[in-house]
This record gives sequence, structure tokens and C-alpha cells, in this order.
Amino acid sequence: MADTTTPIAAQVALRTDSYTPTPADFEFLTNRDITMDQNFASQSYWKGVAIHFFKNKRAVVGLVIVAVIILLAIFGPLLSSYGYTEIVSATGADGKQVVARGIAPQLPFGQLAGVDHGDLFADKSFLFGTDDLGRDLWTRTWQGARISLIIAFVTIFIDMIIGMSYGLISGYFGGAVDNIMQRIVEIANSIPRLVIVSVLAIFMPKGMGLVIVALLLTEWIGMSKIARAEMLKLKEQEYVLASRTLGAGSFHIIFKQILPNTIGPIITQMMFSIPTAIFTEAFLSFVGVGIVLPDCSIGSLIEAGFNNITTLPYQILPPIIVLALQMLGFNFIGDGFREALAPKLEDM
Repeated sequence: MADTTTPIAAQVALRTDSYTPTPADFEFLTNRDITMDQNFASQSYWKGVAIHFFKNKRAVVGLVIVAVIILLAIFGPLLSSYGYTEIVSATGADGKQVVARGIAPQLPFGQLAGVDHGDLFADKSFLFGTDDLGRDLWTRTWQGARISLIIAFVTIFIDMIIGMSYGLISGYFGGAVDNIMQRIVEIANSIPRLVIVSVLAIFMPKGMGLVIVALLLTEWIGMSKIARAEMLKLKEQEYVLASRTLGAGSFHIIFKQILPNTIGPIITQMMFSIPTAIFTEAFLSFVGVGIVLPDCSIGSLIEAGFNNITTLPYQILPPIIVLALQMLGFNFIGDGFREALAPKLEDM
């Protein structure tokens, strides 16, 4: 068998003899120009979610759409000198005040129905025209969008609190408590929404309050199912068992230990529930049990435009477009959050 010790020892000796230490070998690492690899830099969970969210082009488009609509809903009515219930009038040829009806969006200065607009439209522009009663559709559209967004955000926020608490408690205790609570959910889910609205309409006046209560009685069910599923998945984790062993109470474990780990799916469910609430409000107002005159919402504006579609067809376009953009934007944001909170391997 060949002796390989000598060649290796010779190579080691050669390398040791030929190397001469330099002062740079004894410098502290902090004095060197060393940059951290950004691909493997430590980052928080929510920072990673934000990075994945803004990489999604559809999510960014949805965020821009929703932001623009919210800004117009807040400041849009302020850009017009007319209130959403104010009837625009002009002086006719005989000197009498007449209502300026049906001003087309592209013809704000034209002559229509014998009305001499004169000084009234000298420095005004009705971008969306006026409705059949002579009210500014620009102001009414963004006022309606404001009402719809307020209803959606208020109901979804309250539904999140109710549904999340209900689902977490049901999933944590399990057994008979879970069976009873889930039977209540099934009963509530089996009642059609129109039946609930019809019963509420008997005891409540039509308006924003009726729509909010109707949504509160129905939209929390989806939240509770998501929260319960997350609880069943997390309640046997090691950190929960450690907290229970150290004497932590049930509600402390539910709302302090497990709740923060269920926020992601809850946020995604909220983003998908907002367009559902907006559409529900529009539907209820369209059939006449939601927002009523002189107030306005997207649904009531669509209903008014539908009634005049043969004579003033342009009236229905602004509220329909705003409704479609609202639902599209929130659905894009929901998709973006769903993919950012649970990214696929190829997206990492």
C-alpha cells in the first residue's frame, strides 16, 4: 500500500511557508465594507406580506381604484356648488324659474326644453348631467358612493368582531359548546336574506339603519366559519399547550395567543365581504327597502336611472360604473392579500 503521508505533509508545509500574514487579516469586520445580502435579510412577517402584495399588479390596480373612489366619495361632493338634494333651476324665456332637466353630460351649455341657461351655466359644468328633477348627478353619485362605503365598512367591522369572537370561542371549547353554537349558525344561515329584510321592514323605517342591521344579521356567519377553522388548526400548537400549562385562562389564550395568528385569513375575508355588502346595499335600495329619497346611494341612483332609461339613458351609467369599479377594486385587493398571506413556492 502506497504511503501518502509524505506528499500531503509536504503540500501543507509548502502552503504554510509561502503565506505571509498582512495587517488586513487582523482588522475588525466592522471596519470593512461588507454589505448584507438583501435576498436573505431578516424581515418581519407583515413586511413580507407587503412586498408580495405590491408585487401583484392586479392588487396594486385594485388599491388605486379603491383609493380614488374613496377620495372622490369624500371630496367629490365638495367640488360642486350644488347639494345632492338641491334642484338646479334656470330662467326661461318668459322670465320664470324653470327646472333644468336632462342636461346631457357633454352638452352643459346647450338649449333644452326651451330653457335659457344663461348665467347659470356660465361657470358651471355638470360632468354627469342632471337627473329628471334637475339635481346634479355628480354630487349625487359621489354622495351615494359615500353612503355605500360607510354602510359597508361599518357593517364589516362589526361583523368581523362578532363573527371572529363567535368562531374562536366555538372552535376552542369544542364538544357540546361547539355543537350548539354551530347549530345556531346553520339556522341563521338557512334563513334567506330577503326574509330577514322583510321582517325588519315591518318594525324599522327604511333607510341606512335597516340596511346595516340586515347586513349585521347575515354577514358575520362567513367570518365565524373562517375563525373557527383557524382555531381548530391552531389550538393544539405547542405555544398554546405551553400557555395552558403555565396557567393561562381560556380567554387569554383565545384573544392573546391565537387571535393574532388568525388575522391574515380574517383580513382576506373582510376584503371579499366588502363588495358583497356594497352589492347587497345596492340591491336593497334598488328594490325599494334600502336608502330612500331624498337621500341617495348607489342602489337608489341605479333604480332612478332604470326608471328613466328610455328618456334619459345616461343617468344610469355613473352609478353602475362606480358600483362595478368598487366591486372590482375590492376583489383585486382580496386576491392580492390571499396570495400575499400564503405565497406559493414559485413566488418566494
